[in-house]
Amino acid sequence: MQQTNDPFSEIRPFRDDEVPGALDRLVNDEEFITAILKYRFPRISGVAGWLVKPFLKQYLRSKWKKISTIRDVQSHIAKYMESMIKNTSEGLSTSGLDKLDPNQSYLFVSNHRDIAMDPAMVNWCLYNNQFDTVRIAIGDNLLKKPCATELMKLNKSFIVKRSAKAPREMMKALSQLSAYIKSSLDEKQSIWIAQKEGRAKDGDDRTDPAILKMFSLEGRRQKIDFADYISQLRIVPVTISYENDPCDAAKANELYQKETAGAYEKGEFEDIESIVQGIVGQKRRIHVSFGDVIGNEFDTPETLAAEIDRQIYKNYHLFPSNYIAAGREHESVTDKERVQFDTKLSVLPDGVAEIVRAMYAMPAGKKVDI
Repeated sequence: MQQTNDPFSEIRPFRDDEVPGALDRLVNDEEFITAILKYRFPRISGVAGWLVKPFLKQYLRSKWKKISTIRDVQSHIAKYMESMIKNTSEGLSTSGLDKLDPNQSYLFVSNHRDIAMDPAMVNWCLYNNQFDTVRIAIGDNLLKKPCATELMKLNKSFIVKRSAKAPREMMKALSQLSAYIKSSLDEKQSIWIAQKEGRAKDGDDRTDPAILKMFSLEGRRQKIDFADYISQLRIVPVTISYENDPCDAAKANELYQKETAGAYEKGEFEDIESIVQGIVGQKRRIHVSFGDVIGNEFDTPETLAAEIDRQIYKNYHLFPSNYIAAGREHESVTDKERVQFDTKLSVLPDGVAEIVRAMYAMPAGKKVDI
């Protein structure tokens, strides 16, 4: 029976008892089944698609029949993650987890380069080091299709209501979100959230103080000082470094169109295409760095944002592509790496290529500044 006294029912992930129903709805969602056919079996998804769909649905029912809890879902996803990392990267490394307690919950504030892969990479590192996986903040702009909502809420995602526009509606949504984050942490459930709304398309990983103000709303309601409340959240800055960003040209093209035409109109399925490209595209090496837990030293969102930025760039793992783009010499830079990076840029229009170069150069420049 649906609980009516759950203050977070609109935004929270699914509970264990809701998993079977969600999986059943997915199997019977025509858009979901069609999407799988399109990406996995493109040659037969058109004319013969109607013949294959019943077999695909039966296959999914059989494959998912042993999945009954959120932990089961996470273990299932882990198998796909292992395969994806093996096939689309040259390895994933991590640092900083030795400073954290697997029995404690944390608010992981991360730089944001990829819609799906950023929290997935953090989860993979946690999962393989005997930490519980995180609850993931996701904007409602990515949940336009029912099947997307089902998938995300099965994967411990909670909803950030970006579509709220009226001041009173926005404040209500932000206060609910702030309370949910604190409630999760009190339940020993860690949180992943990006340092600002949207990906850093230009490579500039900069924390938006508005996110941190949102964190503190529940503390304000409880009449707790900003610095003391922030220390209760146990914020840990996280830096995710990709040697190659599969979506770099698409991001640069969007920025170039805005610069030259004054606007950029997103396609209906562009966010979904970005998610798919981020998953299947080549990333080369990946490094995930976990920073230090932030205490009560910061009295304002602005000073807290500056500390998160400091840790994110201090812990950024620079690859040859970053040094080459920034015009800096480094022992890791070889002639082969230079040719590879120049070849990447050579197939792009000049304006887009320069934005891609600046995107990779940004972390190298910021790391020097700090």
